[in-house]
Amino acid sequence: MTHPRRRTTALLRREAVAATVPVAVAALLAAAGPAAAAGPTGTAGVGDPYFPLAGNGGYHVAHYDLTLRYDPGSRHLDGKAVLTARATQRLTRFDLDFQGLNVTGLTVDHVKAAHRRRGQELVVTPKRALRKGERFQITVTYKGTPGPVTDPDGSLDGWIPTDDGAFVAGEPQGAMTWFPANNHPLDKSSYDFAITVPAGRAAVANGVLVGRRTTHGTTTYRWRQKEPMAAYLATATVGKFQVEQYTTRDGLEVYNAVDPREAAAAAPVLKKLPSVLEWESRLFGPYPFRAAGAIVDHAPNVGYALETQTRPVYDRAPSLSTLVHESAHQWYGDSVSLTSWKDIWLNEGFATYAEWLYAEQHGGASAQKAFDDLYALPATDGLWAFPPGDPGSGANIFGTPVYARGAMTLHVLRSTVGDRAFFRILRAWAAAHRNGNGTTAQFERLAERTSGRKLGPLFRTWLYGDGKPARP
Repeated sequence: MTHPRRRTTALLRREAVAATVPVAVAALLAAAGPAAAAGPTGTAGVGDPYFPLAGNGGYHVAHYDLTLRYDPGSRHLDGKAVLTARATQRLTRFDLDFQGLNVTGLTVDHVKAAHRRRGQELVVTPKRALRKGERFQITVTYKGTPGPVTDPDGSLDGWIPTDDGAFVAGEPQGAMTWFPANNHPLDKSSYDFAITVPAGRAAVANGVLVGRRTTHGTTTYRWRQKEPMAAYLATATVGKFQVEQYTTRDGLEVYNAVDPREAAAAAPVLKKLPSVLEWESRLFGPYPFRAAGAIVDHAPNVGYALETQTRPVYDRAPSLSTLVHESAHQWYGDSVSLTSWKDIWLNEGFATYAEWLYAEQHGGASAQKAFDDLYALPATDGLWAFPPGDPGSGANIFGTPVYARGAMTLHVLRSTVGDRAFFRILRAWAAAHRNGNGTTAQFERLAERTSGRKLGPLFRTWLYGDGKPARP
């Protein structure tokens, strides 16, 4: 996610109001804590310190099949979600993250199941207990008028209505506003989408477009995301879009959807997308997905862009640096995902440093200049307000230290180990955790192994030290 716009949105709202493989069962159980293994009830969250109700214990979702029908005029959504899952313990009851919409039916393996609402939790009691290791299918039908959730920093995410559709961006909590989910980055799944909208509107999701059909005044778009994806990275953005499709020389299927009001400003930036992805592939390793592209909406009240997997969503025409940032997230954040929101610098610090590297290698300021300019800020500046490796709460995960001081940490690492070792570290991190999850501790160990250097003091100072560090 791009940082400056996120903070701007939060400020405007305050003024207005006054695991290294695709989700391992062991990782989910460890995150959920002892309660997950102690009894037959799945926990209401996976134990994230900042979002304790995010995700659910007791099962892993392998695949989501989402069928949606949305009317931008009435803002009404009809949905059907089929979740193919596996129990990681014996289950007599489990939760789904789902907020706001009315459940009209729920079955487990085609048998009606009891369910009740408890805040953001949809508590499900199947007709019979599920055995540990058993595969099962949850089908939920629902309807209503979806809306966003307010994050701890005051900004909005989830299903955000626009004047011609909806801007759908789910970091960190918003997926639950439009489909029932195991909504934590630890649980990654494949997806199929079938989204029906009025003819003349487009519905854009993740992955590859596998079908489109117009009949009786509506158009249904079918999308498939085969590589594992965290729920917060899913999108189903709807609007009046100009569409551009092509295949790059590397075989990536590109789909760009641009609001006509943003088309002139977006065109010169989107033209650079293939070269940006080629440049990042040289630095970070092979692009991790089959599809790429962009969704450029006209949503001036949103205030941010998000790295929705394969196809970032922008609230307005992006700058080149924003395009570089969200594209870098395809490696760092999307393919290599968090195990805890506390570690978000692994996403945002890396994507911010990608901006510095791109400028350095394309005639702009050097990364050292970017570092020096930031380091010149006084100790009272917000840059030094909290350590990026421990932001302290969900209200801070999109704060300046996570982005800028996170990038500064990587620059200190680069200066310490040298360019050759540093770029080997970046590629090794993306390769070792491709389509999986990673932690800060794992990154630190990988950096030490790859460089042959003891780096503990560096990371303790720059990631976890309070205040402005001594100049390296």
